[in-house]
Amino acid sequence: MKFHHIGIATDNIEEMILKLKKYFNIVDTSEIVYDKNQDANLCMLTMDDDIKIELISGKVVENILKKRQYLYHTCYTVDNIENTIQNLTNDGAFLVREPKEAILFNNKKVAFLMCKLGLIELLNEEENI
Repeated sequence: MKFHHIGIATDNIEEMILKLKKYFNIVDTSEIVYDKNQDANLCMLTMDDDIKIELISGKVVENILKKRQYLYHTCYTVDNIENTIQNLTNDGAFLVREPKEAILFNNKKVAFLMCKLGLIELLNEEENI
């Protein structure tokens, strides 16, 4: 697994982009997209050191926002999402969301698991595996 980005929950993506631009050198901002598979509005920001921040809004993050929790997940790229899920669940992780295509990542599959690192997202390197 290789680190890809952190996911931040927000109730307003546009406002959060402006706030983050005050503190970080954001060099790229994707379009804000609605992903029906994830049931969320999403936007990816890239800083000058190539660190990425995904902003997530919508029903999927409403409960954690009520708790004033904003760090939603960390994401890691993997070569084979199914094998990685199997290895992590064998080690005690719990599959939260089955692999689904993600519009923000050119329809590559993502899955979410809860483990001792918190909520993690796996991003499959290969398309549609």
